[in-house]
Amino acid sequence: MPLLLLDLDNTLIDRDAAFRAAVADFLAQHGLPGSDLAWVMACDGGGYTARHEVAAALSHRYGAAVSSTAVRDLLDTGGADHVVLSGACREALREARAAGWACVIVTNGPTAQQETKIRNTGLDRLVQGWVISEAVGCKKPAPEIFEAAAATASMPLTGAWVVGDSPHGDIVGASRLGLPNVWVTRGLSWPLESYEPTHAAHDAASAIGHVLRNAAR
Repeated sequence: MPLLLLDLDNTLIDRDAAFRAAVADFLAQHGLPGSDLAWVMACDGGGYTARHEVAAALSHRYGAAVSSTAVRDLLDTGGADHVVLSGACREALREARAAGWACVIVTNGPTAQQETKIRNTGLDRLVQGWVISEAVGCKKPAPEIFEAAAATASMPLTGAWVVGDSPHGDIVGASRLGLPNVWVTRGLSWPLESYEPTHAAHDAASAIGHVLRNAAR
């Protein structure tokens, strides 16, 4: 059985779209300008800005108008409550499992938040398991998190494929381990000079399809 390691945010699910919807609700509920949506999204940096920094920026901007609890709820659960799994991605995962692949999610982030996303989208019923950085004490691109993912499926890491949107976390991490990989571009250009992905695909469904067609070649 071959092993397929898959990133979660902005790969299997559109994390930014979910967070954008949560922010829009947050602004409306607190009577704040809808035009602030772009500012909050910029502060968030696609989820790469540290949560305490985003919380501090929001608290500074809105002061007493928004409680610290409301800010914390937005950052901890807001996006997780709005995530969806596309039909194409769902079908691609089903095809991978039907073809004998063991699919394991490898994601950086807080355990409770990431597990909520996995369960809310039904991914828990489509993959063999998952590894979350907070739970294992290391983050991508560290080799240990990929090794932990392989252990979750009781499989060797050798020969696994990696699919993800982060050049540094997913593709560099895979490349350092000598693993073939597919970069989910989301319409962006490859930003690194020292590494290159094995293949690039616009979305996760296309990336999974490429792996299924080419892994045995």
